[in-house]
Amino acid sequence: MEKPENSDKAESTAFNSGARTGAFGNLFGFSGVKKRGHGSRSWIKIDQNGNAKVLELDKSTIMRNCSLPSRDLRLLDPLFIYPSAILGREKAIVVNLEQIRCVITADEAFVMNSLDGSVMQYKTELCNRLQATRDQADILPFEFKALELALELTCTSLDAQAKELASEIRPVLDELASSISTLNLERVRRFKGNLLGLTQRVQKVRDEIEHLMDDDGDMAEMYLTEKKEKMEGHTSNDSDIENIPLIGVKWISKSAPVSPVAPVSPGAVTNGPLKLQRALSSITRSSRQESFTTSSSSQKEDIVQLEMLLEAYFVFIDHTLSKLSSLKEYIDDTEDLINIKLGNVQNQLIQFELLLTAATFVVTIFAVVTGVFGMNFETAVFNNPITFNWVLIISSIACGTIYFCFLVYFKGKKLFPV
Repeated sequence: MEKPENSDKAESTAFNSGARTGAFGNLFGFSGVKKRGHGSRSWIKIDQNGNAKVLELDKSTIMRNCSLPSRDLRLLDPLFIYPSAILGREKAIVVNLEQIRCVITADEAFVMNSLDGSVMQYKTELCNRLQATRDQADILPFEFKALELALELTCTSLDAQAKELASEIRPVLDELASSISTLNLERVRRFKGNLLGLTQRVQKVRDEIEHLMDDDGDMAEMYLTEKKEKMEGHTSNDSDIENIPLIGVKWISKSAPVSPVAPVSPGAVTNGPLKLQRALSSITRSSRQESFTTSSSSQKEDIVQLEMLLEAYFVFIDHTLSKLSSLKEYIDDTEDLINIKLGNVQNQLIQFELLLTAATFVVTIFAVVTGVFGMNFETAVFNNPITFNWVLIISSIACGTIYFCFLVYFKGKKLFPV
């Protein structure tokens, strides 16, 4: 069976467009790129015992296991640049602090694998701490241990960068204050840009910790182990209620004799156990609501542990921000000093220009006299030889007087030193 001519043209057009699309993708390097968000990534899974394992997990698996929306995992995507953030959710804590990107649950932590030294240091240190405290009484739950280490490494790294930048920039500023040069100005400009970027990163981490400390609800959401234990306790209570034997309830068959005084329908007898279970379930729900009310009223006392942990690192990062602010003020003071020196040099140039202008004016007067007497026309003044001498004397006196008045005037304007 022959194909129609139109179908051949359509297939040829589709093939050509596909070839052009493939060539375009190969040209710009997009041919082998998968759709963003659907590919698997390398994660480091760390459990409560300090055991680490490298896994290949896709985004949907993390979302399903940790009950997280897609927008939270977008914060951990290395293809995007997001500021530091700490989010407390129902079953997980999403942490994005500099190079440390992880999802912390009540039992395990999923750290995004990377070749950066901070990630490997986080994995090694967390495993060592968990293994060291395996047989000891846990003061902090697992999620707080993982969160504390992330805050510690981030704050320590930012503080080390601030110290290194200060040690590099202070000698350059001192050298610039003593000798102004283009090379020193360029180095200070580059250091100032680095200082601005580092200050913004430290400020974002500080603001994130302060935001958590100001919101009791967000801090309460981070108690994952406690919420998990409560949920397991309520689940076991519900299962126990469902398995309670219904003592005292007699099943009456339809063939049994019934008293004529109080007749009982078979349907009412059959629904008796169900009504009893519903009554017990309502009692359990009311007691659960009372416990939730009590827990919400004592929420302020429960978050003290996390609040103290966050406060310690808030003080740490605030001290780092203060050092960067002091360094910024030192740069501003150096710039003010340079501007004062440049202004002084500019005033000296203006002073020299004014002196040169006054001297030029005096010389111009003598040039005018010489030009007048050098003109080729007849007058009685030229016949007297003493006239030229008197003109020179009068011109010299006039020039000296003008120059003296010039100096007196500009000394009064504070342009020349007294």
